[in-house]
Amino acid sequence: MWGPEGLDEVEAELLGPAEELKGRDVLEIGAGAAQCARWLAAQGARPVALDISHRQLQHALRIGGTFPLVCADAGALPFADGSFDLACSAYGALPFVADPVRVLTEVRRVLRPGGRFVFSVTHPIRWAFPDEPGPEGLSVSASYFDRTPYVEQDEDGRAVYVEHHRTLGDRVRDVVASGFRLVDLVEPEWPAWNTSEWGGWSPLRGNLIPGTAIFVCVRD
Repeated sequence: MWGPEGLDEVEAELLGPAEELKGRDVLEIGAGAAQCARWLAAQGARPVALDISHRQLQHALRIGGTFPLVCADAGALPFADGSFDLACSAYGALPFVADPVRVLTEVRRVLRPGGRFVFSVTHPIRWAFPDEPGPEGLSVSASYFDRTPYVEQDEDGRAVYVEHHRTLGDRVRDVVASGFRLVDLVEPEWPAWNTSEWGGWSPLRGNLIPGTAIFVCVRD
């Protein structure tokens, strides 16, 4: 799944047709519990799941899988140049780093020529709206152009969660600056079958404003 709307890679084929994934080396970045890598392995691909959180990778171990798990920074990938055919990231790493070009440049480095990187993030327009699923979440409450990060702190004032806002133009420029070629920008519509509410996600909001932006990039 690329996001809360429920867009499935089987349907979207943003990495390519499922039958063509067999034998491909794929890096999942910001893998969390490695759900995407697990699906890729089931298609016959050779995934590697990478996350900076040791605890998240412990969850992946408990769930199980035969692919490698790597604890590392997405901005300093511990792989040789040209190690992978494909890379993917579903809401992983990129929203949480202050220098996304550094991450994108690293991903491009470890891809082989012709390799594709597909990543999804919260659609930048949502930054201007409250994170509420009901009518209160439909009125603009902040500037879309305010790039001040969202920060949560613990009782000692230490940052425990940080998410960085980039406008849509910022994201496109980041992709280009890293040397990738942007071949598609997908904004999934909210499907009629999805009646879920989670955080600020809901059919009400999803039918009116985009919630996810998916960038399809190619390393020439």
